Amino acid sequence: MDDLKQASKRKASFLATMKAVLWSFLGIRKRSAYEKDAAQLNPVHVIIAGLIGAAIFITILIVIVKNVVAK
Repeated sequence: MDDLKQASKRKASFLATMKAVLWSFLGIRKRSAYEKDAAQLNPVHVIIAGLIGAAIFITILIVIVKNVVAK
């Protein structure tokens, strides 16, 4: 339980977390950047950013499919 409290106090901003999550969606990450992010990112922010990223991805797919089917 102390590990979770300690991890949630990490100093990376939500914007930095969102950037790291979006890069990971693409699968393009340098090992050094990954290790830096793993040490600095707040796990709660990572979960929230992942959900937001997934929602954006699904929305984009739905819009593309609707545009292709409509034509």
